[in-house]
Amino acid sequence: MRRTPLIVALAALGFAGSAFATTGHFSHGYGIKSKGMGGVGIAYGQDALAAATNPANMVLVGNRWDVGIDYFRPQRESEIGGVTFDGNDSENYFMPEFGYNRMISNDMSLGVSVYGNGGMATDYKDNLFGGGSNGVDLAQLFIAPTVSMKLNENHSVGVSLKLAYQRFEMFGIQPMCNGMSQASTKCSDNGHDSSFGYGFGLGWTGKVSPTLTLGATYQSKTYMDEFDDYKGLFAEQGDFDIPENWGVGLAWQATPKLLVAFDYQRIHYEGVKSLSNKMFEGGPLGADNGTGFGWEDINVYKLGLAYQYDKNLVLRAGYIYNDEPYDNDQTFFNILAPGVIKQHVTLGATWTLAGGGELTVAYMHAFENTVKGKGATAGIDNTMYQDSFGVSYGAKF
Repeated sequence: MRRTPLIVALAALGFAGSAFATTGHFSHGYGIKSKGMGGVGIAYGQDALAAATNPANMVLVGNRWDVGIDYFRPQRESEIGGVTFDGNDSENYFMPEFGYNRMISNDMSLGVSVYGNGGMATDYKDNLFGGGSNGVDLAQLFIAPTVSMKLNENHSVGVSLKLAYQRFEMFGIQPMCNGMSQASTKCSDNGHDSSFGYGFGLGWTGKVSPTLTLGATYQSKTYMDEFDDYKGLFAEQGDFDIPENWGVGLAWQATPKLLVAFDYQRIHYEGVKSLSNKMFEGGPLGADNGTGFGWEDINVYKLGLAYQYDKNLVLRAGYIYNDEPYDNDQTFFNILAPGVIKQHVTLGATWTLAGGGELTVAYMHAFENTVKGKGATAGIDNTMYQDSFGVSYGAKF
């Protein structure tokens, strides 16, 4: 494992293996407030995790800190030739989050947001390839120092440095590696490997009328070190970058108590070969043209509502729809990462306590969806549904 000062921050957060595969392998939202509101946040920042979606919103949330944790429970299975394999031998995951923001002048803030970007995990007790159990564990974490400033009373911009850590393990597929990998001893059953990387985020938020705010954000590809212990598995000798994405959003104050927000996001999975290469692309596992997951770019649509019930209680709800990341003829490799979710609903609430602190909860249900194999993968069907429950505490200072 490569050692850097980031490990100190990761340990402080109690970082553990996680699987937040909702919109592909990205989380449906960042920050518990956003997660209870359909994951929106491009034009509407609510806490010190705002930089994860749009760094321009940090200067608008002011002096505050937030800490939270999200419990995530995915349910996944694959049917192969009429036989169902349960991938839930491990099914309970936790992801912490933390944010801190300070105004250094009336028009500028410095902050940091620490959050799980996403991941994927399966754990099949009955090995599909013979022998013991098999599966995959991928977890990703970002630390995002952020500068945000107001250009005038209606417009703000922001930039984040994205420092990333990811951890990965593949186990139980060695029989397949022996015949398909260019480095079969670096393909499976090597324990957890880790990599570090960097990217950046940019954002703008503008209030264009008394009731309407617009926003736009761009998150660059995060360039990660290769997984040396799995250079015989992932394309480009173990490379697994985190895709770039961009989005636009609006927040409309429909009534004095009701705010409606909408985000559109585009995630460019095709820019990462280990994700986008098709099954049997033409080369062995680990080669530039080696087999990948066959994932394509996807569109994500998020709708969120926030209702100020009274001065101490905000109620939230949301809905998310996204494309399936892969086609029906790519189900074989995706047995190990069945990111098939298309629709989510969310609920949330924040109570302002007597001392001024804010207690927030959020629930998400991702509806069951199945991708049925066809062509070369006919008879291989992948199914998943998910639930999560998060809680956070935050305060202004």
